[in-house]
Amino acid sequence: MKKITLTTFLILILIPLLSFKTYKRYVTPTLEIQPIKIQPIEIEKESFELIQPSHQQFLEAIGHRESSNNYSVVNEFGYMGRYQFGRATLKGLGIDVTKEEFINDHRLQERAMHMLLSHNKKKLKRYIKKYEGQVIHGVLITESGMLAAAHLAGQGNVRKFLKNGFVFEDGNGTKMTSYMKQFGGYILNL
Repeated sequence: MKKITLTTFLILILIPLLSFKTYKRYVTPTLEIQPIKIQPIEIEKESFELIQPSHQQFLEAIGHRESSNNYSVVNEFGYMGRYQFGRATLKGLGIDVTKEEFINDHRLQERAMHMLLSHNKKKLKRYIKKYEGQVIHGVLITESGMLAAAHLAGQGNVRKFLKNGFVFEDGNGTKMTSYMKQFGGYILNL
């Protein structure tokens, strides 16, 4: 018997196998396209009302800060009433009354505050128009904030703040910028 080597054996087996062609059957898949179904989603809307504080709320807030809304208080520096008016400010508004007359007349105090706010708004009109809504020296500028600061520090000091960042402090160490921040955003009827 003849010996067949491994190489010869493989050649004898592989040659016939390699001579056959094999065909692969390619299957093209058929996709069935279905229409898209749109399902509405209900979104609940949260309703909210943006309420800007009113003129009366401004007066309540500033009166509380100045005197706890006490019409008859006089502080150590002589500032009087609910809004802590000084004599010079009252005279500048044309109000020439005694301390007793002023602290006992609530309507006069309210009228004086309205007069002062109107006066300061007129004097700061150009600055309100120019700076309102901007952040100046780290403070959001609003009309009510500027007028509150003018009540504390005077309109000249408000102008100095807007121009060069000067911050006035009163005798108690209250900075006018704290008034700009606390009383900003009110709608004033002036």
